[in-house]
Amino acid sequence: MNKLMLGLAVSALALGASACKQEPTAQNDNPAAAPVQAPNGDWTKLVTQTTEGGMLMGNPQAKVKVVEFASMTCSHCADFSREGEPSLVEQYVKNGNVSFEFRNYVRDPLDMTASLITRCAGATPQFFTLTNALFADQKTVFEKLQSAPQDRLQALQTLPPGQQFQQMAQLSGLQEWAAQRGLPSGKTSQCLANQAEIDRLVQMLSDASTQYDIPGTPTFLVNGDVVDIKVGTPTWQQLEAGIKKAL
Repeated sequence: MNKLMLGLAVSALALGASACKQEPTAQNDNPAAAPVQAPNGDWTKLVTQTTEGGMLMGNPQAKVKVVEFASMTCSHCADFSREGEPSLVEQYVKNGNVSFEFRNYVRDPLDMTASLITRCAGATPQFFTLTNALFADQKTVFEKLQSAPQDRLQALQTLPPGQQFQQMAQLSGLQEWAAQRGLPSGKTSQCLANQAEIDRLVQMLSDASTQYDIPGTPTFLVNGDVVDIKVGTPTWQQLEAGIKKAL
């Protein structure tokens, strides 16, 4: 998708994903934290934002903490959203035994645009609803952007970040897509121009690249350790094995 490789106006996004591995950041496991109750007994209804910037579904004090580093333009991430996440949420997160944190790992301008839009929902269940819906519509978004006039795509490179992502959202149909799912265009326009949130996503990429050995997306952590996902075996099958071992 050459048209998408426009280069972000945020230089930090040039960071590579193969930095040296450091000690992982603590994952909301403060034993002194006050007990948290599940809304109506269903932990999937509780979503909080972590200090690392990710969106965490479930019991913040769960015994097993799963983190996914994912890109909104990654086809394998879309596959996991469809084939693995429903089982993870229904069988492990809902009952409070496992928490599931989604951390954006931004790879390109469309990825940044999509991430800003889904995160516009804030730390609510709607974030996960929008994220999974966008993964399901990923190919449609790609096709719409690829069909946009070449001169308008090239012009994006001359715009400041806020305007660049706003135009990207319009060309890809993402702003209209979000409005149809409960996020008004006025609100997403503010989110697309939110420099603090852009900086947060850049920092999340930098932190992930320096703290963990991330071979690609999706990459998963189970209680702070990277899960070795081997090609040829379903991702969920391998992740579930790690979860069961940690329980």
